Amino acid sequence: MKGDSIMTEKKVFCEECRNDVEFSVMNKQLEGTIKGETYSYPGKVAHCADCNSAIYVDEINDFNLKALYDKYREEHGIVSLEIILKIPEKYEIGKRPLSLLLGWGEQTFSRYCDGDIPTKQYSDVLKKIYDDPKYYEGILEANKGNLKTDYTYRKSKKAVEELLMNVVCKSTKIDLAIEYLLDQCEDITPLALQKALYYIQGFYYAFYKTFLFSEDCQAWVHGPVYRDIYFRYRDYKFDPIEYNNGFDATVFSAAEKAVLESVVKHICCYSGKVLEKFTHSETPWLSTRGNLLESELSDKIIDKTDIGDYFDSVKEKYNMINPNDIKEYTQTMFRQI
Repeated sequence: MKGDSIMTEKKVFCEECRNDVEFSVMNKQLEGTIKGETYSYPGKVAHCADCNSAIYVDEINDFNLKALYDKYREEHGIVSLEIILKIPEKYEIGKRPLSLLLGWGEQTFSRYCDGDIPTKQYSDVLKKIYDDPKYYEGILEANKGNLKTDYTYRKSKKAVEELLMNVVCKSTKIDLAIEYLLDQCEDITPLALQKALYYIQGFYYAFYKTFLFSEDCQAWVHGPVYRDIYFRYRDYKFDPIEYNNGFDATVFSAAEKAVLESVVKHICCYSGKVLEKFTHSETPWLSTRGNLLESELSDKIIDKTDIGDYFDSVKEKYNMINPNDIKEYTQTMFRQI
């Protein structure tokens, strides 16, 4: 629970007690300043187990500093440190060669890996590189002359080609479900799409005892999120996702279509913010978040077993016979928020 403290066995020096002491750690909303702007962020504080005075702990200071910088990145749309660190591994290229490839100073990307915050312009480039192997391939071909060795080029070229080859030629179930939702719902935002996918997964399991999607969702601040889907549509922000392709629903079985139709009819009629509130009162998201603060970022995966057990219990509680019976549950949830 928020505010609960956790005792540690490690000892640090307490200025008041003048001795090495054990300490407790508590979640707390803190404030910090970056570039003249003050931000509120979910941090941690440590107190001496003997005198209860605040004490300095290296690991907690590092945690709070990262949380503050994460908040700054979030507020300004700056690429996360986690994504930055994954780029060289993804494309099998060193930090310095990547900087040269992008036409930056040789140490620039290394500094970003050490925690320096990139400009918005450089951040947008890094985001696009991470999300779009085709975009990276274009940069690699156009700027390969910037690299110091042909081996560096060939190694990264092989990596990006393999990534592009691994792009699924045929749509996965989650891709097909997304196309169906976009085709059937006129004004579905990225937030509402995420929640619709979550309910499709849960109710499909409740009725047919198997999951429709192999992908896992994570317990983010605003509810369950399929990470890759988030990055696919994040540029729409709070706007409806555009879709004009048309969709042939015959790709679904009768059972799949029954759940999809019911979700469109009884869940997608609510806004993304309303559906977010639904999920915030449901066990899978709550139990996965655990003691995290309401605004604390997390990439914890919501276990499929938790999703299955919860929606099984919902089906039983509401005496659901077929997917169309979802209606009573969503109406009850709406009345409770």
